[in-house]
Amino acid sequence: MHHHNLMMGQLYASAGPCTITTVLGSCVAVCLWDQSAAVGGLNHFMLPRWDGNGLPSPRYGNIAIPKLIEAVVAAGGRRSRLVAKVFGGGNVLGQGEPPPRFNVGFRNADYALQALALEEIPVVAQRIKPDHGTKIAFETGSGEVILRVLRKIECQLG
Repeated sequence: MHHHNLMMGQLYASAGPCTITTVLGSCVAVCLWDQSAAVGGLNHFMLPRWDGNGLPSPRYGNIAIPKLIEAVVAAGGRRSRLVAKVFGGGNVLGQGEPPPRFNVGFRNADYALQALALEEIPVVAQRIKPDHGTKIAFETGSGEVILRVLRKIECQLG
């Protein structure tokens, strides 16, 4: 089976069975899947909205989510059958809970859910706003997501 690893600001969709992996902190990943076509894709964005400066890239949720929808449909999925799974948006610095307007992870997660609701794509699973990093592996053929919690390890050197 084909394997693809995503970095921040990337997305990938596959018409055939594929495992797509990514590691998240405050970033968010949206998995889109069409069960009937066994087609799926994943994005990894780091900020909720592009502010109009620079290039409109999938580093921003308002670019990454529509582009992922387009990519999954281009791979053979039908828009009306898409379902979503959302992960990440963590408060990974562990400095207590900052006010929501300053917590980029929480803003990313909230944006993803709002955008998917506006697109009328149901969210069938989510694990958002954790206090740790997350590694996910999305199987596009089955729609299954394997999630691994990444705990912060503290050590003292010297």
